[in-house]
Amino acid sequence: MWTEAVAARLSITGSAKAVFRSLVLDGPSTRPNMGSALGLSRPTMSAAIAELENLGYVEMIGAVRGPLGRSASQYRVGPQAGHVMAVDAGSTSIRLRVSTLDRRLLYSHVHRLPMRQFEVSAEVSRAVAAEVAAALAATLPEWGPLSTLGIAVPTRVVGPDGDAEASRQNVVFTAFTPPQQTTVLLENNVNCAAVAEMHYGAAQGEETFSYVQIGLKIGMGLVLGGQLIRGRYGAAGEIGHLAFPFAPGTEPRPGEVEHYLGTEALMARVHADWSPDDGAPPLDTTELLLMAGNGGVGAQRHVAKHAADIGAIVASCVSVVDPGVVVLGGGFGSSPLLLPGVSDTVRRLSYSAEVRSSDLGSDATVLGIERLAMERGLLLALGETI
Repeated sequence: MWTEAVAARLSITGSAKAVFRSLVLDGPSTRPNMGSALGLSRPTMSAAIAELENLGYVEMIGAVRGPLGRSASQYRVGPQAGHVMAVDAGSTSIRLRVSTLDRRLLYSHVHRLPMRQFEVSAEVSRAVAAEVAAALAATLPEWGPLSTLGIAVPTRVVGPDGDAEASRQNVVFTAFTPPQQTTVLLENNVNCAAVAEMHYGAAQGEETFSYVQIGLKIGMGLVLGGQLIRGRYGAAGEIGHLAFPFAPGTEPRPGEVEHYLGTEALMARVHADWSPDDGAPPLDTTELLLMAGNGGVGAQRHVAKHAADIGAIVASCVSVVDPGVVVLGGGFGSSPLLLPGVSDTVRRLSYSAEVRSSDLGSDATVLGIERLAMERGLLLALGETI
């Protein structure tokens, strides 16, 4: 429906758009600083700020004193620009964040699932519905309208012309109906983590890198030339679906790599091969890593073997895409204890690549979908084509 609000967004001047983008992407600033950075004159800056203030897109938050002792008004994104909600519909937990377009956190919550979910399920959908409902109930008027809801799912995500039933991406909506008049953005969870590492984490400043997640499931997010690569069918980076193993007398099976490298299979191997001389076996990967960090010989042996296995898969990825930098993440993969073994194996089996541990840990995915939702919200606020 054509409304005055839509008409106003479509008529925003180019200079006002530039100022608004600066406030969204770079945070609060003064008119002199923005004018200098954007190459806008003082009258143009004044007109742009006035235009955005009339829309409720900016608000003054005080004054800062410059080097010559003069004070300048400081501005930030205003509430009428809208806010975003980001949901990580994960295998072990649901993480939710509500934030402004310039990433001021308004609300957050983590819900631990009672049982691990190897794929998107009705239980995950019900948990997402409950968490979103709680966030909506906590919404305050000064937050402005909800612009975009971003949901990260542990499956490939196809576009409007793809087979959404085959990808299982819409299972997240089994028991959950998104709020009306809100743009919904779906994205693969590992891709989201790669986005977060690029903007906030271990891959900052890198235009080409890969992010490899190792947890209950495994996957890869690939960024080439600053662009997230999704592939024709949303399956770029789905290394968990590699056929495995390759050896005489064996037949490769699709997706077997994920089953072998996932944490459930790892712990099964640990328990099957645990020596009584090493004491009681660890209950889970968290305890395994803790024991290894404390010098437990048996735990260190299993961590070293798993690091070498991960390194072999990473080396294969390096051979295919030559990312130069590989960030290890996920509930297990982000442990610094894995880094030496993975790096040594990659160096031995493939081309040169710097392997780094994630800076963001378990928050990577929700921070990435939040970033993508903010970028979508920015376009919507300016009335620009998506």
